[in-house]
Amino acid sequence: MSAAPVTPPHLRRARAAVSAVFFVNAVLYANLVPRLPEVKEQLGLSNAQLGTAIAAMPLGALLAGLLAPALIQRLGSARVAAFGLVGSAVAVAVVPLAPGWGALAAVLLLAGALDAVIDVAQNAHGFRVQRAYRRSIVNAFHGLWSVGAVVGGLLGSAAAGLGVPLPVHLAASGVLFSVVAVVAYRSMLRGPEDAEREPVPESDGAAGRRGARPRLARAALLPLAALGVLAACGALVEDAGSSWGALYLRGEVGADAATAGLAFVSLSVAMTVGRLLGDRVVDRWGQRRVALVGGAGIAAGMGLALAVPSVATTLVGFALAGLGVATLVPAVMHAADELPGLPHGVGLTVVSWLLRVGFLASPALVGVVADATSLRVALLGVVLAGVGVLATGRVLAGRPTTPAQAPSEAGDVRATTSR
Repeated sequence: MSAAPVTPPHLRRARAAVSAVFFVNAVLYANLVPRLPEVKEQLGLSNAQLGTAIAAMPLGALLAGLLAPALIQRLGSARVAAFGLVGSAVAVAVVPLAPGWGALAAVLLLAGALDAVIDVAQNAHGFRVQRAYRRSIVNAFHGLWSVGAVVGGLLGSAAAGLGVPLPVHLAASGVLFSVVAVVAYRSMLRGPEDAEREPVPESDGAAGRRGARPRLARAALLPLAALGVLAACGALVEDAGSSWGALYLRGEVGADAATAGLAFVSLSVAMTVGRLLGDRVVDRWGQRRVALVGGAGIAAGMGLALAVPSVATTLVGFALAGLGVATLVPAVMHAADELPGLPHGVGLTVVSWLLRVGFLASPALVGVVADATSLRVALLGVVLAGVGVLATGRVLAGRPTTPAQAPSEAGDVRATTSR
């Protein structure tokens, strides 16, 4: 019986470093969220003013998100991700120092811009590590992001409960997590961004190189559009839990206030568990099959919640939706990053940008339909999102990644990607 392949220490360290980057990326802003009421009171803002200031974050993300490929090509994904987090920590720490609405919106605009660039860079570097591992590991990174969001919320709540002054709290957490990001950078992979990719045979010529010919770039547009649809479907499903789950349980099902929040919890917990366990499933069955089964789960789960409105069926429905969408966004990002005919980081950046557009547009779209009909009818959009995943999920890799003998030396690392 052959021995199991041994992962080189530098790859294990790189994986731990990327895990830390994903975790810190989530913690930083989530750490502020429980204390936003204090920011509102301190500046004397109305609900509308606070809301528009917070809306500057996705606006900043949309404005800056498309700059990520140029920064990654110039500085490298490791440096952009790690030191971008230091900048993000500074931006969050400056929030309580804002003298008014305009300054607060400007700081959050900067935080959103940094977050968009960091998001692309951390995923790009995560895919580098995954290619070196020759098996799926990226879902665990996204699972740790979800864990980081919960930890950040708990830290912010604890600081508020203990009466820690907001500037002290955010400055201390910013310093702590900046140190974590800089330490993580030291263990991230070095070298060109394509160092772990399978080399193109000479016989393939220039046509096989990424971004070599405009004709190949045009050929990538159709699959990139399909991946954009998948990203939008994922955004609609995730937003359903955070924006509308409590309102659906309260208004359509008649649940009390304490129970109403469980729809979001149900979806979030299922999605986090699905991401933490998703890599083994993807390695066994492949991204395409997992996505198609997930799309069926989304449609069936939300269909159950809407057809039989009760607390139990709603919680089961949102859990199935969370489980179904768990690996979708990482799979879409991976497929976009592997599209031939595009410069490094471009496909990943485009679908990340479209994902943010989906998160920005989804609440307004559901809200408009709900006002015109009912929230129960509007949430049929989540069922349609599941159907959309079933219709377009075939653009994802059809075969599972086959683990290969891990290299013993950094210079021997080669990637195998399945299509």
